[in-house]
Amino acid sequence: MKKIIFNFICIPCLVLMSCNDLDQQPLHQFTDVSYWTSEDKASSVLAQAYTQMIGTSGINSTAGRRMFDMDRLTDDVFVNRTVDDTFIAMGIADAYNGMFAYTWSDCYRCIKTCNMVLENIDRVPMDATLKERMKAEARFIRASQFFFLTTMYGDIPHFDKQLTLDESAVIGRTAHAEVVTWVRSELNAIASILPTKQQYAPADNGRITKGAAMGLLARTYLYANDWANIASVSKKIIDGEYGTFSLFDSYEGIWRIENEYNSEVMLDINFIPEIRTWDYMQDAIPMSQQGRSNEHAPTQELVDDFVMLNGLHISDPASGYDPANPYVNRDPRFGLSIVYHGYQWKRPDESIVTIKIDPTDLPTTVDMYRPGQLMATPSGYYMRKWWDPTARQNGQQSGLNIIIMRYTEMLLMYAEAMNEQNQMSEQVWNMTIKAIRVRAGFTDPNALDWNASFTQAALREIIRRERRCELVFEGLRLFDIRRWKIAETVMNHQPTGAEFGPGSTTILLQKRTFNPQRDYLWAIPGSQRDINPNLTQNPGW
Repeated sequence: MKKIIFNFICIPCLVLMSCNDLDQQPLHQFTDVSYWTSEDKASSVLAQAYTQMIGTSGINSTAGRRMFDMDRLTDDVFVNRTVDDTFIAMGIADAYNGMFAYTWSDCYRCIKTCNMVLENIDRVPMDATLKERMKAEARFIRASQFFFLTTMYGDIPHFDKQLTLDESAVIGRTAHAEVVTWVRSELNAIASILPTKQQYAPADNGRITKGAAMGLLARTYLYANDWANIASVSKKIIDGEYGTFSLFDSYEGIWRIENEYNSEVMLDINFIPEIRTWDYMQDAIPMSQQGRSNEHAPTQELVDDFVMLNGLHISDPASGYDPANPYVNRDPRFGLSIVYHGYQWKRPDESIVTIKIDPTDLPTTVDMYRPGQLMATPSGYYMRKWWDPTARQNGQQSGLNIIIMRYTEMLLMYAEAMNEQNQMSEQVWNMTIKAIRVRAGFTDPNALDWNASFTQAALREIIRRERRCELVFEGLRLFDIRRWKIAETVMNHQPTGAEFGPGSTTILLQKRTFNPQRDYLWAIPGSQRDINPNLTQNPGW
């Protein structure tokens, strides 16, 4: 698959160079016979759709930005800049907000690429089975874009063909329920065509699989809180009906370049060191470790949700939590995800550096919290998860694949669905929550063993917290707080940071506002409505 991405970089360049004033076919019409003449050319357009799947625009046009952008709109992350997503989090965005516009544009650009493949690949002389598989891949990508669009914007323009300029200027919005029904129909249809992960050759690692299609189908039910269908689809994935997946043996190792395509990965976006990279972490890690500045930092609310090693929340008197030593005996995933004062940072050469963030711990360092300073953390914490020790400039230019779906999510879906149906049992607990915690590094029986006295409400809290801490910084929190209808609570207050200085002063961050009558849907971009009068607007915008 990495070879395919390289072909995408090269082949369109040849097309560009071939164009001149004597060309009979304009450059923008890749739909013409002049382009669709070989398998390699068809593959290059499909590869473009893969690269567009999680966004190419945004604050700095970073490839794969969309997944990370979603976290910046949650209670997990505070943004240390006045940018588009800051305005959304503060509740002061309008329909002309740049994030609303470029996300919409990115999705429809990707859909256009998919339609281009689907409408023209039959012209290419190539193996029929391969052709049908490539069509199925394009259909998956297109369905994923429509699902994301309808999740964020509600009713959206929906179509399954290339639109003319005139058609695009008058098309109306299709109801959310109708779009989701279509997405599910597409995913079920292509599941019989796509190979399993194991049926692909190593050279095709990273391609969309039958398991990925069913994983996305499960998400469509999850976001609708359709517990019966969530349980049904996720259990079939767990049972291996759509390919074999399993928990990788190391939580930290999931995000290491030497373990790409591991047993847990269901879908990822390919990157290539020194050719195609991403740089989100350069504004998240400490400056002493080659960070550029600090734009996005973990909140105290996130930190507090990581349980103790005995599985108890820090608010429980029996947890053993010590406010004077707040980072001791915490969930093993905490230190693999978040950098705190006194953190032992392991460099690429295996040497250890102590990260000092508390400004009262002299002498001062570049990583220390300084109010109003854009170069250091605003919350007293930095990010660690996703840091790539093999990246150029120590994490600033990473060729690590971005994982957008993994098997653990299926286990957590199943646990949640079974609990919401009052069907949680020791067997379900052991195959989901216990298995995930064992892999994370928990050993205390109190954290691992089933407790028959758990109520449904208590289990709901455990499962939701487990999702938050296991899947942190993977772009899923926004969709959780929306479907749980808690966004108006967790995003409608003043977030906090660490406690530093005399009297343990808590860092107060900029207040956020969430209007439940408006903010569960994004605004239809004003720029699009200026062009197309048939695009109505969502309530409150």
